[in-house]
Amino acid sequence: MKLDPASFQQVSLAGWGNYPRIECALAHPRYIDELPGLLDRTHSLIARGNGRSYGDAALSPDLAVATRYLNRIRGFDREAGLMTCEAGVLLDDLLELLVPQGWFVPVVPGTAQVSLGGMAAADVHGKNHHIDGAFGRHVHSMKMLLGNGQVIDCSRQEHPELFSATLGGMGLTGIILELTVRLAPIESAWVRQTTQPAGNLDEVMALFEASADQPLSVAWLDCLAAGKARGRSLLFCGQVAQTAQLPKRYQARPHQIPARSRSWSIPPWTPGGLLNRWSVSAFNRLYYGRHRMGGATRTLPYRDYYFPLDGLADWNRLYGRRGLIQHQCVLPPEASREGLGEILSRTSRAGQGSMLAVLKKFGPGAGPLSFPMPGYTLALDFPVNTETLRLSRELDAIVRAHQGRIYLAKDAASDALTVQSGYPELPAFAQVRAAYHAERFQSALSRRLELT
Repeated sequence: MKLDPASFQQVSLAGWGNYPRIECALAHPRYIDELPGLLDRTHSLIARGNGRSYGDAALSPDLAVATRYLNRIRGFDREAGLMTCEAGVLLDDLLELLVPQGWFVPVVPGTAQVSLGGMAAADVHGKNHHIDGAFGRHVHSMKMLLGNGQVIDCSRQEHPELFSATLGGMGLTGIILELTVRLAPIESAWVRQTTQPAGNLDEVMALFEASADQPLSVAWLDCLAAGKARGRSLLFCGQVAQTAQLPKRYQARPHQIPARSRSWSIPPWTPGGLLNRWSVSAFNRLYYGRHRMGGATRTLPYRDYYFPLDGLADWNRLYGRRGLIQHQCVLPPEASREGLGEILSRTSRAGQGSMLAVLKKFGPGAGPLSFPMPGYTLALDFPVNTETLRLSRELDAIVRAHQGRIYLAKDAASDALTVQSGYPELPAFAQVRAAYHAERFQSALSRRLELT
């Protein structure tokens, strides 16, 4: 089956950060067998899931291939816990199906509005990386379209080098058509969360180490706090709630998904400048003050713990029409304390406060372009302006000096030097691309960072 030329659209396209925005040809195939024909009609292309990578990873002036209509579930082996889906299936839709049956995707990012193919391409991590690794660890196999039109299966046993390079490879090894994921059984649809305050960066890192046996952990940071309060934080630890810990009306039906809380939406006319040093500072003081007593334990529906921002639709609009950039890095354990301290100090001095400052602890890494490695990862959001773009480059220099790396799925402002410094297996990744005819798979990100 071939796509009609009318199915190609010229659109102004961006990632979740709304920066950069470029003119792209866009195709919306509805069936997997339409995809090979695209290879003969364009110089280069890149797959695009639900558009939740922040920067230019899923943008291509030549052709971006939207996979959202490739959203069929192919099968579920309940005994083995293996689910096979097309790559465009949304995590949110899949969880709506799985959770009432007592199953969960073992690793999820901070939003459920992502496609499974995008999760694999970014090798997304969650609040449990220190124990369960990244999403790719739970991918059993994938069906892929190569640059020569061939469709092949890959796994840890079959074409293992392609399998490893694809997990975190940002779509640059081929188009993921289907994937089989190993699921995890859950006792309930709820999470038991405990909050612990930390007065500074040293304290929160000590809390992370003391909570290493907790299945889920993530910290919010006040990135504008300075001096002795630098890195002032709230650590949220969680685990799947036991039936006896649920609200009484749910104990007889522990896997019933509670009704969604009312969702608020940010209007498209939100003015730029709403998030500034003063508004973020006021929010941070109020938020930290609300939880500073610590020790509070709550039982939350899974959405409220794993995906808190999904309750605020289009929250990216808070940053104004120019958009936002996120700087997310990971530093090795021996450099984390000093390097993260420098990043927080530099951010505070710049006065470019990030309302969404998140710290997590990572365990062992995976493939050549997979982001996680042992250490601590810090994510900071900034509105796009001249000062924040300059700050991002300064933060990159700190990352390089401490042998860290940036997250390609979030990047919109870094450079080739920073990526080459942080990903020493790039030559091996290039060899896999050459061996599997991947030259055509290119994106605005891969060109900017000299990955293709």
